[in-house]
Amino acid sequence: MGHCFSHLTKYDRYKLETMLNMKCSKKQIAEELHVHISTVYREIKRARWQYLDGDTWIVEDRYNPDGAEKRYRENLAAKGAPLKIGNDYELADYIERKILDEDRSPAAALADIKLEGKTFKTSICVSTLYSYITKGVFLSLTNADLPEKPKRKRPYRTVKKTGKRQNGKSIDKRPEEVERRTTFGHWEGDTVYSGKGKCKTTSALLTLNERKTRKDIIIGIPNRKAETVVKALDALERKCGAKRFRVIFKSITFDNGSEFSAAEELERSAVNKTIPRTKVYFCHPYSSWERGSNENANSMIRRRHPKGTDFSKVSAAEIAATEEWINNYPRKIFGYKSSEVMFRECLREIGLIA
Repeated sequence: MGHCFSHLTKYDRYKLETMLNMKCSKKQIAEELHVHISTVYREIKRARWQYLDGDTWIVEDRYNPDGAEKRYRENLAAKGAPLKIGNDYELADYIERKILDEDRSPAAALADIKLEGKTFKTSICVSTLYSYITKGVFLSLTNADLPEKPKRKRPYRTVKKTGKRQNGKSIDKRPEEVERRTTFGHWEGDTVYSGKGKCKTTSALLTLNERKTRKDIIIGIPNRKAETVVKALDALERKCGAKRFRVIFKSITFDNGSEFSAAEELERSAVNKTIPRTKVYFCHPYSSWERGSNENANSMIRRRHPKGTDFSKVSAAEIAATEEWINNYPRKIFGYKSSEVMFRECLREIGLIA
């Protein structure tokens, strides 16, 4: 079998030396090594060496396999273009600060340069930045510091399905415009909690994510009971105002957790109990991808509050800071505008803010 364009190995070089000493022809050597005859000529030319015969330097076509291997390794190490980031320490420090201190992804860190109007001596693309991180170019930044890369390719686990009953109206009855994300005011909801067996307290976070703008709302709740979730939504309605709430929260799609089982109470206004405040839909059992934006936002919450967090010890100020961080994160899907900017643009379009 041929080399298929692979490089000569150290063993190949020793074999080449042996065959040269045996006075084999270049053609025979090429056939033995499964390379083109030109490769043999070039290899011999690159590895000629000099030896001293008495007081006279005599140059002979003697092949040095160790010298050839050393030169090959040196050329391999020098292969490729020089680092674009070079001596631009200011850019390197900026990227490290953005990723390590502000929890940015590499793409978001580079987007912040434009958003903040900063200029540096050099500019790099996202793929180049990932390559530099992998190669260890940065002083303190490695792949382990990236929010997603070290967690990829986790083993799949089989989920045991139990025929769980679906609450309320199915997502199948939800209008098509909600699926297309073309209309503002349709939300996804879930709870984030410590994790099974991770913590004795029942405190959790109620998360709501607007499908079009990806705006996230995070509310701390003492437990995951249905009446607690209803009270949290009641408080949000009173804070927004009943009329404003109906415009902003046209529908909410939940999963099938027991905390969302009070579908009628979730839909009914707390200000005027005779009228609905929103429409509630439920995903199919074990189909979290039907709330993709919400799941993505929850994964960002986990970057600040990993599994095992006791949410009873997380202050309202910390929850607000996490919410602000998520909503002001540059989004590639919006040309690196943030969810907060997109949300306010939608509010402005429907006349709720000037």
